[in-house]
Amino acid sequence: MTDSQYVLALDQGTTSSRAMLLALDGSVMASAATELPQIYPSPGHVEYTHESIWQSQMEAAREAIARAGTQPSLIAAVGVTNQRETTLVWERRTGKPVGNAIGWQSRITAADCEALKRRGLEEVVRQKTGLPIDPYFSATKIRHILASEEGLHRRAERGELCFGTVDTFLAWKLTGGRLHITDPSNASRTMLFNLHTLEWDVELLAELEVPAAMLPDVRSTSEVYGSTDRDWLGGELLLAGLVGDQQAAMFGQACFSPAMAKQTYGTGCFLLMNTGDKPIDSERGLLTTVGWVVGGRPTYCLEGSIFVGGAAVQWLRDGLRAIASSADVEALENRVPDSGGIYFVPAFVGLGAPHWDPYARGLIIGLTRGTTIEHIARAAVDAMAYQTRDLVNAMCLDIGHPLDVLKVDGGAAVNDRLLQFQADLLGVPVERPRIVETTALGAAYLAGLAAGFWADQAELAAHWRLDRRFEPQLDESEVEPLLTGWDRAVARSLRWGPDS
Repeated sequence: MTDSQYVLALDQGTTSSRAMLLALDGSVMASAATELPQIYPSPGHVEYTHESIWQSQMEAAREAIARAGTQPSLIAAVGVTNQRETTLVWERRTGKPVGNAIGWQSRITAADCEALKRRGLEEVVRQKTGLPIDPYFSATKIRHILASEEGLHRRAERGELCFGTVDTFLAWKLTGGRLHITDPSNASRTMLFNLHTLEWDVELLAELEVPAAMLPDVRSTSEVYGSTDRDWLGGELLLAGLVGDQQAAMFGQACFSPAMAKQTYGTGCFLLMNTGDKPIDSERGLLTTVGWVVGGRPTYCLEGSIFVGGAAVQWLRDGLRAIASSADVEALENRVPDSGGIYFVPAFVGLGAPHWDPYARGLIIGLTRGTTIEHIARAAVDAMAYQTRDLVNAMCLDIGHPLDVLKVDGGAAVNDRLLQFQADLLGVPVERPRIVETTALGAAYLAGLAAGFWADQAELAAHWRLDRRFEPQLDESEVEPLLTGWDRAVARSLRWGPDS
């Protein structure tokens, strides 16, 4: 690897595909992004075409390489990180898609999940997988796809069909179908993977009617799996890292020690805390998940999942047409000193942790004649901080001690006012790194470790640089009524669906 100068990270997200080239010192040499269109067949249901996922990712990767002005021969390895739980099925022989990909945000299998709960499966699923039964996860999405056409389940049993989360699909495409693989961070989001054995769980496969023959092999998060086809990126590059996006952000933030936590403000928002080499069961609606497996050693995390974070700002843009671009929201919200008593609960596709209510729906409450679009914009951004507060409270109760500091990243982490409000609500400092796109950073780090580009995690931790630290400024007496109002608003949004 002495001649190699870069590691390439492919970051396939909910609404865009990104690519980033990193140098040995961890600096970003070039990046590119391509928008990914979502499909909304019915309320609460989200899909993609397989081709749009693949083409958007290839476009971003090729553009990043071109912007860097480098040759593929100088790229040490490729790491892939991805939106998790999004579910794809395709023909093993031809690569032809079986239906559309079902997005992680989709609630299409809510009724199926309720039926599984009535069968009494929730406790065994949680014990084995660390997850509640919820349409968020991949298992019921697989069932939904296989039930969409007669004969698909039999074809899956014969091994004619492949299931994959997005990492699996991209690895399969990049290697011309030679590799059908995933890693534990993604496998642990399917509701089919045993956290304790780190293998697909035979009992759950039978209960959930998912044929084992269609599942990918589970490999380490950081290892050399094989090489990409020359046609895609201009050369045969080592594929050496697969990791779910939130675990990638955790790794990119150098949260390598227990009790370190990060929050990513993206389309959704995701809080993860490192809990070390053993899984911790949550009693407060959090997920237990695999962070990564490196060198044969697993690292586990507690996670809180917010389904709609920055997506509420996208709704202001696309639904209300109140802004021309998502970046405009900061100027809009800063025209008012506060939200004017408005609370915005963005439960467009239900609520995740700690509520786990697929029937919750979005709510804006506190409207008066004096309410303006600026107040609503402010409330939409504030919702990310309020939801994060709910997760931090639950997480600290689970682990038995308070949080010392919260590291943050993602697109909305550039918003200074949001981060100050977050620090005020939590009563702890919030730290933003110089590189806020830590998802791609983590994927690059994991691939680079496997390829020998970087020596160890200590070297990676030395790359982390602070951009700004936000200290709490509000008194508890000022924060308490804000939190009370938020809790009242959330209570009104719950169980709103017609079948709830």
